[in-house]
Amino acid sequence: MRKIIFAFAFIAMAMLSANAQALQPGAKAPSFSLKGVDGKTVSLSDYNDSKGVILIFTCNTCPYVVAYEDRMIALHNKFAPKGYPVVTINPNDPELSKGDSYEAMQQRAKEKSFPFPYLFDEKQEIFPKYGATRTPEVFLLKKVNDEFIVVYTGTIDDNYKDESEVKEKFAANAVKATMKGETPNPATTKAIGCTIKVKK
Repeated sequence: MRKIIFAFAFIAMAMLSANAQALQPGAKAPSFSLKGVDGKTVSLSDYNDSKGVILIFTCNTCPYVVAYEDRMIALHNKFAPKGYPVVTINPNDPELSKGDSYEAMQQRAKEKSFPFPYLFDEKQEIFPKYGATRTPEVFLLKKVNDEFIVVYTGTIDDNYKDESEVKEKFAANAVKATMKGETPNPATTKAIGCTIKVKK
């Protein structure tokens, strides 16, 4: 009987996780303090002097992420000088996804020469606060007074397979609109990627 109850409870939790909703535009961005691949702790408050942050939940192993890594680097190189740096967070449990350990993160960051922080949500406390369910998943944050406000959530663009075939650069366009004082349109898109590997 206990096994049956546990099975139903697990299924219910899985359904809730699958249906988790990302923070909507206008919501206050949760703070975080996480260890990066260089061993240093990075906090959202470290960016109080920035105009915003392009926060991306990512990992090492997802093929969608691998396809987007160069585009993530390009986003940082283009918009960090304008006040919107990229910050990435790996939310995966390495016990379920062996290639997403902290050591593997360090190796991947070195291989790709990531110009942005690559942080480890080791306790899996941050991604649920944002409602992230996929890698990669973007949360564009805008600094408003003393707070960071979510202004865009979703995918990077409309074609992960072939950058040359991209027609809509959703994340880049959202940053450009925000820089002009406009509301991104669309302000939300569906994140396309691998499900986050959550510790059972």
